[in-house]
Amino acid sequence: MNTQYLGLHEISGSIVILEGINSPTFDEIVEIEMPTGQKRTGRVIQIEEDRAVVLVFEGTADFSLTNTTTRFSGKPMELKLSRDILGRVFDGMGRPIDGLGSVYGTTSQNINGQAINPVLRTYPTNYIETGISAIDGLATLIRGQKLPIFSGDGLPHDLLAAQITRQANIGTGNFAVVFAAMGIKYDVAQFFRRSFEESGAAKRVVMYLNLAQDPAAARVITPRVALTAAEYLAFDQGMDVLVILTDMTAYAEALREISSARGEIPSRKGYPGYLYSDLASIYERAGIIKGKQGSLTQIPILTMPSDDITHPVADLTGYITEGQIVLDRNLYQQGIYPPINILPSLSRLMKDSIGKDRTREDHPALANRLFAAYAQVGDARALQGVIGAEEMSESDKAILHFGKVFEERFIHQDVYESRCLYKTLDLGKEIL
Repeated sequence: MNTQYLGLHEISGSIVILEGINSPTFDEIVEIEMPTGQKRTGRVIQIEEDRAVVLVFEGTADFSLTNTTTRFSGKPMELKLSRDILGRVFDGMGRPIDGLGSVYGTTSQNINGQAINPVLRTYPTNYIETGISAIDGLATLIRGQKLPIFSGDGLPHDLLAAQITRQANIGTGNFAVVFAAMGIKYDVAQFFRRSFEESGAAKRVVMYLNLAQDPAAARVITPRVALTAAEYLAFDQGMDVLVILTDMTAYAEALREISSARGEIPSRKGYPGYLYSDLASIYERAGIIKGKQGSLTQIPILTMPSDDITHPVADLTGYITEGQIVLDRNLYQQGIYPPINILPSLSRLMKDSIGKDRTREDHPALANRLFAAYAQVGDARALQGVIGAEEMSESDKAILHFGKVFEERFIHQDVYESRCLYKTLDLGKEIL
């Protein structure tokens, strides 16, 4: 029987502090019962001898310093898993919200997980087709890769996330998507659910939804819950799994809020000094493990405040991940969807995973030619702004025309349009 402790030493935001605790353990789950009989769950996030700092997921409203009862479970938070989670919808802590009851699995796994040992990694060489030309042709997503999307407030990253979820495939049926949303509005959550159900993609998608009105303390659990489910499907069930995490900036802000409540010394823009290692503990769970079937691929989505790519969350994410896809506000204002700026976008694993016997023999050369041609468009447009189109040479006018056609026909596509890779490459050749 677990020991019960009556009373709390201190309450600060979503954090409570207890003293006189017998052998608490880090990440241990605790159950806190209020005088009204209502129960809430917390996690030990710091230990100092017999003093335990507990993060309460549902918040500390109505807590009492004297009449609150705490029980320590002696184990970390675990997620019950089975293959039946496919097609299900859960909240950010892994509790069902689709009315289909609990998950009756034979496996329970610690949500904290671990980064994949580099020695045990297999180098990724197979691609995932997203049906989006700007990604498939020029920043190809590779199985086992972590490829973030850098967006900004008001840009259509939610539409893009839903489109990738609906369209992504590897050519076989052994493919699943784990979709985790953090700090989103209720109407956005309903859009995601409706989009997947109407397209028929819902049966291969597992959704974890943390809403904006949910406590920040629960938000930091969501990506770990989602990745635990993805690891089970990938490495226990042998599936190729794509994990979409949106929005990692909301996650980082929740981490900053908790750090502030703990009284920690802040780093850049108030974020905790351990933001890099915390993000790495999430991103580095992607990959392929030697001797095991399946793969785990990540697309983290983050919004950059003021479109600042040097913002700490974007900056540190860029250090950890293998490239980035950058959404551009100017393209969006021109009516281009998806507004992907291909010049700062790249996939670092693309070069070894495309070409003959992988995608198509002409893919590498075609991608390089498209990049080179589009790189000249910016200079030509700057020159047009200085001297006017009438005074430009015929070659500069041709570059301007190419840029217009490239954006309107290659980058732009309908939100429900899925282009196969061969169609994307043929379109690129035609435009060149």
